[in-house]
Formats: sequence, C-alpha cells, structure tokens
Amino acid sequence: MKVLFIGGTGIISTACVHLAIQRGMDVYVLNRGKTQATLSPNVKSIQADIHNENQTKSILANQTFDVVTNFVNFQPADIDRDLRLFQGKVGQYFFISSASAYQTPPENYLITESTPLANPHWEYSRNKILCEQRLTEHQKTGFPAVIIRPSLTYGDTLIPLSITSWTQSWSAIDRMLKGKPIIIHGDGSSLTTFTHNTDFAKGFIPLFGNQKTIGQSFHITSDEVLTWNQAYKAVADIVGAKPRFVHISSDTLTKFNPELEGWLAGGFSNSAVYDNTKIKSWVPDFVATTTFKQGITQTIKHFQSTPPLQVVDTKYDQWCDKIIAAVDGIGPS
Repeated sequence: MKVLFIGGTGIISTACVHLAIQRGMDVYVLNRGKTQATLSPNVKSIQADIHNENQTKSILANQTFDVVTNFVNFQPADIDRDLRLFQGKVGQYFFISSASAYQTPPENYLITESTPLANPHWEYSRNKILCEQRLTEHQKTGFPAVIIRPSLTYGDTLIPLSITSWTQSWSAIDRMLKGKPIIIHGDGSSLTTFTHNTDFAKGFIPLFGNQKTIGQSFHITSDEVLTWNQAYKAVADIVGAKPRFVHISSDTLTKFNPELEGWLAGGFSNSAVYDNTKIKSWVPDFVATTTFKQGITQTIKHFQSTPPLQVVDTKYDQWCDKIIAAVDGIGPS
C-alpha cells in the first residue's frame, strides 16, 4: 500500500509514520524538510511546501497514492488545494480534524461521532468544522474523504498540561521543581481524556485501505478519563515535586490573556469524555493500552534525558507570577 503523509514529523503523525512502516506499507512523507526528526530509512522523503500548490503539483506529477493523510490542513482553502492536487489520484484521503470541533459545551457528557459540531469560542475549531463541511460538499464528486478527530494527544515531546507554555512545555515542570505555585484552571474537576500518540496510531493506521470508511468520521482516543487535578498531581509526583496548586477560574484567566478563550472556554474548561464504540467496531482489536501515568512518565524521562527540550518560557513564567500575585495575594516565589 502506497501511503503519503503530509507533515509526518509532528507529535501525532510521527507515531503514525512509524506504525505504517512497521506494518509494511510503502511510506512517503512530504514536508519542507525543516523539522529535525528521526524517520525510518524506509521512509521516502519528498521535500516540498504543501502550501505552495504549484511546487507540490510539479513534484507529485504522475504520482498516485492509495492513501493520503494531511496533518497540516487548518483552513478551508487548504482543503480546496488538496482537492485540486489529489482528485482522481488517491484511493483514500484522511483529513485530520479535531475533537474540539464538537459542540462546546456538549449537551451530553459522552461525546460520539453524532454529537453536533459547534464551537463558538475557538477559531481553530471553527475552521476545522468549515474544512469538514467543504469535504462533505465534495462527496458527490467522488472525492474519497475520511474525517479523523484526535483529542488531547501527546508523546515524547509534549507535556500536556492545560495552563503551560505549549511552545516550551517544560516550563510548568520547571515551576514545580522550583517550588513555585502552579495554576490549574477552574477547580480542576473537569474531566479530560489524554491519548498517547502510539495508541492513536493503533486506531488510525488499520483504517488505511478500507474503502468502506469513505464518507465516515471517527474520533480516536483513550478510554481513561481523569480530572485535571489528577493529571497535575500525577506529573508532580513523577518529577518528585510538591507544588502548591492555585485554582483560578477560566473567566479570570481569560481576562488576563484573551487568547486563552479558545483553550479554556472552547476546550479544557469543559469535560471531554469520548465514546470509542465506532472506531472499535471498525478496528476490532483497537484498545488504548498506555495509561496517562505510563505515558507521561515516558514523556518526562525523555525531557530529562534531552537537555535541549528543557527550555523555559520566561514570559509564561512571569505571566503566572503576575496572575497569582493579583488573584491569590502572593508574590513571585
């Protein structure tokens, strides 16, 4: 099976590329070649910028694929471009959407693929919804699209806490190790689902080559559900820290930083529990086996053994001190 990953070096896509190789697929990865990542020597690298349509069209001339999966589509225009590039040249096209596209907050605590799509708080999610709608409109043209909605998926290079620097996720750990107070949104009781990237891959890759998936949508997540308080405590225990957790309402955090509205009101403030019945019916042997404790232990060990990852975002650190001082009445540690 000839498979093209567009992106291929991100947290989710790296695990998917590795599993596709393990399962004997003929794997191609198309990206700009700027991200340093260790790919199997069996991967065929195509250096191109997918956002440069003419360049990509020229490089992929006369190429056809059984599967194309795009991890870097965020705007409806990206979908339009891929329709032009791959119409008639692909057996299955997987669009990586987002579980944040589901109705927020949901009317029912248990989210299924039939949950409506609506997120008024997060532009990122609204654009993913528009992308899905664009693909649905083109089903009548025969374009073989499948929609995949990951939730909060992490791996060796991401420590997935809610109030942290997502560009330098070691920053929250640094605060813990220094004994600085740690912000948790709300009262920390909202439920969330963490999915290890290797578990996501186990549900995703087996869909390749199954033509009956065309026109379907799937979310792929763990079945383990934790409160944010439990997640933060697990991380603190692993690094041997005893931080003081400071709970601050999402509304207050958003007032200090309006950009957090998407993350909080559009995501983490609401419980996120997913019914995986559908993906399990299509991939009967799928089960997420990596618990959060196991996965985050592996992640932190990777950070600890990789000094270049132990970067602290000073702006984030100062931001935390400022908010805590204003809300909690204590100064920087």
